[in-house]
Amino acid sequence: MKAALFDLDGVVFDTEPQYTIFWGAQCREFHPEHPGLEHEIKGQTLVQIYDAWFSGELQEKQAVITERLNLYEQQMDYIYVPGFEDYVKKLRARGVKTAVVTSSNRIKMEAVYERHPEFKGLFDAILTSEDFERSKPDPDCYLKAANRLGVSVKDSVVFEDSFNGLKSGRAAGMYVVGLATTNPAEAISPYADKVVKDYHELASDL
Repeated sequence: MKAALFDLDGVVFDTEPQYTIFWGAQCREFHPEHPGLEHEIKGQTLVQIYDAWFSGELQEKQAVITERLNLYEQQMDYIYVPGFEDYVKKLRARGVKTAVVTSSNRIKMEAVYERHPEFKGLFDAILTSEDFERSKPDPDCYLKAANRLGVSVKDSVVFEDSFNGLKSGRAAGMYVVGLATTNPAEAISPYADKVVKDYHELASDL
């Protein structure tokens, strides 16, 4: 491994339970006929959620939801997944390049930087939704990350938790580590080369 490429939510930060609360409220308001929808849309980008569930008559609600989401993300708790900080620091000490590859936008990342002044120092590159033409599960984002770091696909490892993210890493031809933070291990295992619950399980690999 010469490059470690990390998704953000559910991989660096344990934020998925907070997003479930947010989307649960939106789905109950706009899709009361579809209970549990917030669990079905886990791991999807905002564009994908809007296209599938907030188009047509609900398209005018997108701006309202986006404003609510931006405010919500400013107030979220960004707590590291157990073992992440130690793991990424050890990788960097061994000369492994690191990057965040997220569908989150730069507005949200400013909230992250405010909460965690040390965050930028953990990575050689941070790629957000503004850097990609195509969203996960397309491999575009991970291919761009490897290119930015100057590392080949075969030397890059992807760390993901969502189905779309895992598929993106696979489509990029990279080794994929699945974090069972959002979905059950047995559900994501077909899309990953290795599945762990957190980074403590990867300590022996260093």
